[in-house]
Amino acid sequence: MQVNIALLTVTDTRTFDNDKSGAILVSKIKEANHHLVDRKICKDDKKDIVIILKEWINQKNIDVIITTGGTGLTGRDITPEALEEIADKHIPGFGEIFRNISLKTVGTSSIQSRACAVLSGGKYIFALPGSSGGVTDAWEGILKHQLDIKHKPCNFVELFPRLKEK
Repeated sequence: MQVNIALLTVTDTRTFDNDKSGAILVSKIKEANHHLVDRKICKDDKKDIVIILKEWINQKNIDVIITTGGTGLTGRDITPEALEEIADKHIPGFGEIFRNISLKTVGTSSIQSRACAVLSGGKYIFALPGSSGGVTDAWEGILKHQLDIKHKPCNFVELFPRLKEK
């Protein structure tokens, strides 16, 4: 099953020409035969991030939103706080598993990551680090499998029809 994905790079410094992490995700999305519906870059500004996320949450043709950047500890890293504003439910296991995978590649530096995931308006939103290694770890270790309907024993995709249940 093809998943429709929107991709947001949160950065004060990158453009489409030098957004390495965004480019990696575009490639991984294509390799998995998913559809990239939209791709944007915005500054590390909570209000701007929330506006874009809400716009995408309201688009019927988007299943999943992936952000890259803004998940660290500096004063400008604000992506998890933006997700907090719009979250219906948190998916704590995503960040836990990501940091576990990251521990194997960057050691104890993984403690500095605030990678996280939420459900909002029936859509999955994954906030990944801005590093090329971080997005690769997240995609290869988690998203590649969880966004594949054939992955067993279960996956995120099979839950799409039930995400808006009351």
